[in-house]
Amino acid sequence: MGRRAIRRGQTRMTASNQAAETARSGASGQDGAPAVFLSYSRADQARARPVIDALITSGFTVWWDGMLRGGENFLPTTEAALEQARAVVVLWSKTSVDSHWVRDEAQRGRERGCLVPLAIDGSQAPLGFRQFQLIDVSRWRGRADAPEFQPVLDAVAALVGRAPDRPVGRNAMIDRRALIGGGALLVAAGTGLAVWRSGWLSGPATPDDSIAVRPLQNLSEDPGQDYFSEGLTDEIRLALSRNARLRVLAPTSTNSVRDSKLGPSEIAQKLGVAYLLGGSVRRSGEALRITAELTDGRLGTNLWADVFDRKLADIFALQSEIAGKVAGAMSAQAADGDARSKLADAAKVGGTRNGAAYDAFLRGQAYYALRSGEAAYRAALTQYSAAIAADPRFARAHAARALVLLILTSSYAKAGELRTQYDDVIVSARRAVELAPGLAMAQAILGYSLVQARFDLSGARRPFELANRLGQGDATVLTLYAGYQTQMGRAADALTAIKRAASLDPLNAGVHRGVGWVQYFGRDFESAIDACQQSIAINADVDDAHGITGDSLYQQGKFAEALAAYQKEPGALLGLTGLAVASQRMGDVAAAREAQAKLQTALGAAATYQQAQIAAQWGDAHLAMDLLQQARAIGDSGMTLLAVDPMFDPLRKRPDFIHLLKGLGFD
Repeated sequence: MGRRAIRRGQTRMTASNQAAETARSGASGQDGAPAVFLSYSRADQARARPVIDALITSGFTVWWDGMLRGGENFLPTTEAALEQARAVVVLWSKTSVDSHWVRDEAQRGRERGCLVPLAIDGSQAPLGFRQFQLIDVSRWRGRADAPEFQPVLDAVAALVGRAPDRPVGRNAMIDRRALIGGGALLVAAGTGLAVWRSGWLSGPATPDDSIAVRPLQNLSEDPGQDYFSEGLTDEIRLALSRNARLRVLAPTSTNSVRDSKLGPSEIAQKLGVAYLLGGSVRRSGEALRITAELTDGRLGTNLWADVFDRKLADIFALQSEIAGKVAGAMSAQAADGDARSKLADAAKVGGTRNGAAYDAFLRGQAYYALRSGEAAYRAALTQYSAAIAADPRFARAHAARALVLLILTSSYAKAGELRTQYDDVIVSARRAVELAPGLAMAQAILGYSLVQARFDLSGARRPFELANRLGQGDATVLTLYAGYQTQMGRAADALTAIKRAASLDPLNAGVHRGVGWVQYFGRDFESAIDACQQSIAINADVDDAHGITGDSLYQQGKFAEALAAYQKEPGALLGLTGLAVASQRMGDVAAAREAQAKLQTALGAAATYQQAQIAAQWGDAHLAMDLLQQARAIGDSGMTLLAVDPMFDPLRKRPDFIHLLKGLGFD
């Protein structure tokens, strides 16, 4: 897969001031006004997020209250966006029908003739709004190209005056780098809510050192501060994860109980942890009040609680203080005794005491978490750059900037922009490591950047090894490390890392899919299939799990079963490649040629590596080698898997193939 991986949305920000305004409110369109105003009840935010994501993915700019800037007056900003929007999308639910805010916003959309009402839980619209055709998305699973969402896109497009962008197949542009090399960082994984409700994955064993950090409740009067409370939750989780004595559950799994009405003991049992940390945050300008409460999940009793009044500039010290007190209450001090001081030192790694820098960083994290295409990534980049401008020594902001710039370059940059932007990626990644050599994520991002931007496999080894040593409590770091070890053919080390990541994030479909990738490239095909089935059980819509299953069956010579798996794969990249090779083995040459042609039409040069796979499996070694040389020339990141990819086994004894591997830096 080539450099345009991960492309979902097509919206391109063409001026720096436009990008800055998008970062400010998440709303600016080409004429400075939002295309879509989204109205919903705050209790429905988890259901609103997929709608926001799908609209942005389809190329529309969206205003919603979760991205208001700190200190902004909520009411005037909201009213201005409502008046300027070309479409007002209202999410009706059992909660929102009783919300005066939602009714008022819907009323204004009706008066302006731009109302698009959606039912997100099957509820009827309230009296006064039932003359409008209600679009039922209660069974919609979040795919922008799903038939259930098509009426929404059509209605918005008619009001906005432009057609939505149509990606070719869902996640057609996500490449193998994103699947394992990027893993949890680059691809949004499923929440695992359905499997959590069913009790799947919850076992009797509950490690005494395990803890889940539940999302902090935003008690600020401004709902636009949600990004801050969510970001602070992740920061406290990160501070705790630096304690090697603790097993801290990763956010995807923890967030599955965000809106649960169960008691602490039931939640802890479902998550498989011994302790729960929760609380709230109230922000007023630079002043913070944070409450924290540690609960013994087995007994349901409160072990420790405290209230912290601090300034924003003291936030990293506060995170350290909370982490130290939690560790002490759990009796998880470091072996030499002074856990708090060690946590304090670790929590400051890569941090800042500049309140404006920290605020911009958390805004960038919120935009990045949307993973909704170029506009959101550019908004994140703007915020990370603002954080660095406020504090040039903010290492975590440098690391985050490097990562999001790498995504933008690999996915959206023109050929003439690649070298300059990749150089910028490396500069940011190296600066992060220079400022905070003990920051595991900075080391992991440097290693990842060296592999993806430079094909510098040997140079990436040291930062990845440091990241693995420092980041044993971070599922994302472990996933990136596993990707690198897989590429280098070190299957045992890769499997150890990815299985630890899965233990830290057991309800993350993407991590289990990552386990499947590691096992596939390690030639353990049966285990790869089992891992992919776990991934699918967590999230039936997870990308590429069917494709990995098909690849594993294909390598076992089970071509008919492989064909059936490939037919279930929604992504064009793995699905069409698999159909081309499996159909050929089944003797259906016409179907094989058709799949190959569709792949070429859909992805063009971006699928050069996959075209080489097809040629190798079809027995055309000369064409396969020509295509691999082309893939190397254009910087196709699929080449990082060349040393371990079973699809190229027919070429492994060729001198030119061996020479190519050595030229890429493989051992």
